[in-house]
Amino acid sequence: MLFDMDGTLVDSEKLWDVALQELAQEYGAELSAEARRSIIGTSMAESMRILHDDLGQPERDPEISAAWINARILELFRSGLRWRPGAFALLRAVRAAAIPTALVTSSPRALVEIALDTLGRDNFDTVVCGDEVVAAKPHPEPYLTAARLLGVPIERCVAIEDSPTGVASARASGAAVLAVPAEVPLGHIAGVHQVQSLTGVDLDLLAGLLADPAAAHPQR
Repeated sequence: MLFDMDGTLVDSEKLWDVALQELAQEYGAELSAEARRSIIGTSMAESMRILHDDLGQPERDPEISAAWINARILELFRSGLRWRPGAFALLRAVRAAAIPTALVTSSPRALVEIALDTLGRDNFDTVVCGDEVVAAKPHPEPYLTAARLLGVPIERCVAIEDSPTGVASARASGAAVLAVPAEVPLGHIAGVHQVQSLTGVDLDLLAGLLADPAAAHPQR
């Protein structure tokens, strides 16, 4: 099992909203709703490029902006993270069944370490962070890396994602994909199974995705 973090397991995108808008205000501007949607699921470098371009300030140093965001989001994460509906129960069921499990996120390691206080370090056999891969989502490298570290063929893995960027990464890797849209509607994507919530998702449904990855299940 390959789990995305932000927007999939924890309701952290609202915290990113706060940090990004605060930085935009520091720069004397406001981040547009369209740019905010485009940022979801991207690497920090790409997020800062989108932010700067949207603010009309492309000359800004992305490393300085990223450092500001990282410091602020760490503060917000420490104040507490909320599980997405059904996420905790599904993760617990997966672990109880002794299924190899990875966390695959675009967030940097320093931030993920804080999130793991909520998620539980023992719930994952390996963790792949956005600053630990050469090519971030939507490239397939994060998911291929996770499968390799687990010692499981990617074709035998189910990836759970919420964003267009994450879904693209998981699909390109060759994993079966279960999408649970959070902040951004996904629309129909061939070969991707969508549910409105992880509530009610069980091991039988996940096994079915592997048994027949081309089958389309209706949205819930």
